[in-house]
Amino acid sequence: MTKLTLKIDGMMCSMCEAHINDCIRNNFKVKKVTASHTKGEAVILTEDEIDEAQLREVIAKTGYEVKDIQKSEETKKGLFGFLKK
Repeated sequence: MTKLTLKIDGMMCSMCEAHINDCIRNNFKVKKVTASHTKGEAVILTEDEIDEAQLREVIAKTGYEVKDIQKSEETKKGLFGFLKK
């Protein structure tokens, strides 16, 4: 699973977070998306590859600007993941 952390400029409130979340969910197949205006970021978990240029374009259409995208691999741990080594 891939984790994308987006630094987004322009979010001011929880409604801005909802706009970002809806925008991403409606345009990409994602497992989870969480935006935070206080952190100025959105975190996306997905199993599919997301084109970063298209992601920036879709978010720009809503009036926000993506400043940075960091990509990392996430492993699903599950309920008893702490027992596995």
